[in-house]
Amino acid sequence: PIHIAELLKNISTSYLLYLEEIRLRLMRPLMLVIENKDYMIAHDGSITKEHNRAYIVTKDDISKTFQFVSQCSVYSIEEELRYGYITIPGGHRVGFSGHVLLENENIKTMKHISGFNIRVAREIVGAADKVLPYVMDQNGRIFNVLIISPPKAGKTTLLRDIIRQLSSGVISLGIQGFNIGLVDERSEIACCYEGIPQNDVGIRTDVLDGCPKAKGMMLLLRSMSPDIIATDEIGRNEDVAAIEEAINTGVTIITTIHGQNLDDIKRRPAIRKLINRGFFNRYVVLGFSSGVGSIESILEGNSFKNIVKHI
Repeated sequence: PIHIAELLKNISTSYLLYLEEIRLRLMRPLMLVIENKDYMIAHDGSITKEHNRAYIVTKDDISKTFQFVSQCSVYSIEEELRYGYITIPGGHRVGFSGHVLLENENIKTMKHISGFNIRVAREIVGAADKVLPYVMDQNGRIFNVLIISPPKAGKTTLLRDIIRQLSSGVISLGIQGFNIGLVDERSEIACCYEGIPQNDVGIRTDVLDGCPKAKGMMLLLRSMSPDIIATDEIGRNEDVAAIEEAINTGVTIITTIHGQNLDDIKRRPAIRKLINRGFFNRYVVLGFSSGVGSIESILEGNSFKNIVKHI
């Protein structure tokens, strides 16, 4: 709504440059998430820590925001409501909360919307510069890579830039460019809007947007002849089976998983199977030691030897 947009215009660019989320919750303070910290917005657009000074989101604010997001047609986003979010121009993602309607134990739609999480899409070109030399051998062959990261430590940002560079090519590293199949189940990597990637994922990348990872990997293997398949946040048994099949057919896999370190993810039986059978040649561990997206270590696939620290 215009009056909320005007409030945000009053906020210092020193904050807005690092804006991650805009949070609207019915009858609660308007909030921003900046560098993983919450900030309430006052009636004059200033940052405040006092609840009694914060702007309180009204039912009319929620209604108007939903009209803007849906372009005044709830039917146009009915499918997206089943998944709880919609991608808008620019690759930004709007998440919904409200009353969920079920049909045969499956989510049919959502109504009585009570909150929005507007997540600002942010790609960092060059985020993978320091990592790329460690995920390929001397002949230019790309390793199977698993990126391990706690939430909000930059794994998707790193993965996106790895895809971009490997797809378009990096002359300084002798990379001419690879055909990459990207399964973007949550629309977080390419951030497609009407089928068009809003983020740069390279010139040789084919994207399956909103497709379950395991099914998407099989579709790509059958139809797109990828050199590399990339996806985000593996964990289910079907994901593991698809990765095994892809690697066994000679396709390289680059993917991510939530976790603090290698020992953490080894506790999950399905993932432990991949690790023990040596499917991955490199493990890239992210953290916060030097800020968001810190490369804590890069581990060799068979010996688990740390070949580089804190880059």
